[in-house]
Amino acid sequence: MGHAKKDAVFQPLNIAVLTVSDTRTLETDTSGDTLQQCVTDAGHALWWREIKPDCIYQLRSVVSQWIAQPEVHIILVTGGTGFTARDTTPEALTPLFDKQVEGYGELFRQISYDEIGTSTIQSRAVAGVANRTVIFAMPGSPKACKTAWEKIIREQLDARHRPCNFVEMVMPNVNTACGSRS
Repeated sequence: MGHAKKDAVFQPLNIAVLTVSDTRTLETDTSGDTLQQCVTDAGHALWWREIKPDCIYQLRSVVSQWIAQPEVHIILVTGGTGFTARDTTPEALTPLFDKQVEGYGELFRQISYDEIGTSTIQSRAVAGVANRTVIFAMPGSPKACKTAWEKIIREQLDARHRPCNFVEMVMPNVNTACGSRS
């Protein structure tokens, strides 16, 4: 587990949730529901929630629009990370990244191994940074969303988590270990 910085304060972030699915609606989107609940329970703001079909160009379009909005700090994407012909989330997102967060996918698969065994190799969970917005993509099951949020993402979106977190990068004027950002 991480270490808390005693003088840091929690800073709520604006988080958008995108479900990638050809069949789900807002009424049947249990993975999106799970992420929305995780976001609000942690004290962050749900900025927007949307469902898009697994189409590279539609996914790139909506994510590009969100990363162009300075008020969007984090984007959580669920679904489309497998190996079927319709699973194109990594291909849609990675060209948008200024930097890829390599450790996220590796850590997700390591943690998932304890939950689902070798089936975890079929997850192409990816994360990256685009225009100071952090994007996390995870499989489309509620359990995978909960694993990603509780065991990886939540701490990284809390300014009190040390030695580092993503809040320092996405929020202007936050003091960091390497100086202040304006």
